[in-house]
Amino acid sequence: MIIRSLLTNKNPFNSIEEIRQWIRQRNREVDVRIEKIPFANMTMWHLDEDGSIHHDSGRFFSIVGIDIKTDYGEPQNWRQPIILQPEVGYLGILTKEIDGVLYFLMQAKIEPGNVNCVQISPTLQATKSNYLRIHTGKSPNYLEYFVNAKPENIILDQLQSEQGARFLRKRNRNIIIKVDEEVPVLEDFRWMTLGQIKQLMYEDNMVNMDTRTVLSGLKISDFITPLDDLHDMSQFGRDMILSSITNHCFTSTRNHLSWLTGLKSQYDLMVAQCPILDMPGWRMTKNEIVRDDERFFKIIGVNVTISNREVSSWCQPLVQPMQQGLCVFIIRKINGVYHFLVQAKLECGNFDVMELAPTVQCLTGNIPDNPNLQPDFYQYVVNARQEQVVFDTLQSEEGGRFYKEQNRNMIIEADDDFPLEVPKRYTWMTLRQIYEFLHFNNYLNIQARSLISAISYKTI
Repeated sequence: MIIRSLLTNKNPFNSIEEIRQWIRQRNREVDVRIEKIPFANMTMWHLDEDGSIHHDSGRFFSIVGIDIKTDYGEPQNWRQPIILQPEVGYLGILTKEIDGVLYFLMQAKIEPGNVNCVQISPTLQATKSNYLRIHTGKSPNYLEYFVNAKPENIILDQLQSEQGARFLRKRNRNIIIKVDEEVPVLEDFRWMTLGQIKQLMYEDNMVNMDTRTVLSGLKISDFITPLDDLHDMSQFGRDMILSSITNHCFTSTRNHLSWLTGLKSQYDLMVAQCPILDMPGWRMTKNEIVRDDERFFKIIGVNVTISNREVSSWCQPLVQPMQQGLCVFIIRKINGVYHFLVQAKLECGNFDVMELAPTVQCLTGNIPDNPNLQPDFYQYVVNARQEQVVFDTLQSEEGGRFYKEQNRNMIIEADDDFPLEVPKRYTWMTLRQIYEFLHFNNYLNIQARSLISAISYKTI
């Protein structure tokens, strides 16, 4: 039923065009107003003497300063603001089998930082403070299905990390459940097939980050049965299935584990909280926390009105990017099997020093002209020929914490002469090996998971 859903782009509930029209309609109908305001004007928030920003309830999240010391790369010591949100939230998708096809109940959700207001989101997207109703608003829709889910109804259940450069050790519960009973479809929700969701990922800023991270956990090859009709699967899709099941790999999983363990052991990452008002290279004004050179990101305050939310009006801080990001997997066939070029990347908010990341993950605003100072493989990516590009869209970061942040997401197929020998922090993995790591917590970062979710098994 998952494979039929993956290969079905038409459904009796909504066509792709009807979904697009629904998103446009919700953008017209829902009142959305986002106003940048001084920190002192953020109702229900307060500034501490050290410059950190906290909610009056002590819940939701805070903006704090951190001091980072590491012996990895340059710089090796710096201070920056970061989001502190120790609670684990729900990112949940409710599914139901209808006429042999699994349908996913998706939400047209508006977040204050979204580039284009409405994006296709999970059924449930809620922090613990949200579903405990600390805001005194309504309980999130469909929460009871996830709270009361039985083990036999759970298709996927993982704790996965958030952006390691912006959150301090933040995780969410990524969960997909299947129900048999009738489910009321509320105004901002629609049934979609997995194939439709993946097709919509090829459009800029249509499917939000939370949907992408949840769906990344579905190892498609695990759901293929002898009864499945795979004639609609593309050749690329078949090649990806092979990559996800084969034992023929360039490097064994055991060696990958030893490689990653060795890197984690080699490098130190020490993170301690520090005053925001004592962060060299940063300044705090009444409206923002920003670097003196205006690079990377800044913290702003906003007043939000969204008419269809559990609480229709509130204030909060947001992280605003100063540059657009680039996240790219380079893939190539090795002995006939697709391998992904994966890097071990240290970010200050990581739980365990390093996580597996795309081949290239960087900000594009201040790339040095000297190729020797550029990120590894950056030149290969920017000079890739069009026929090498498998996937290329602008994808938004999570709009509940980030203000109009988007990254260019790409998958690029390398030529046969692309070197198999790569720098120490890189390794070649089959899709099966990536899923072996993805099965556990805090191995694959959210940028890598976003790209894995975009793999299409059907011709788009």
